[in-house]
Amino acid sequence: MKAKELRNLSDEELMQKQKSLLEELYKLNLQRYGARVDKPHLFGAVKKDIARIETIRTERKGKKNG
Repeated sequence: MKAKELRNLSDEELMQKQKSLLEELYKLNLQRYGARVDKPHLFGAVKKDIARIETIRTERKGKKNG
């Protein structure tokens, strides 16, 4: 997901998106340790999306406090 798309989401939608991405990452890790992962490229993609969401949330906190 692109940062531009994430910036259009509300704070609550970002939190829900982050929660679903963390669940997806958890499931991928279970696959990694239990068997073979079908799409190993998803690890990086999911982690980057989580980082993008964290960055946007931090930016918004700074604007509210500043």
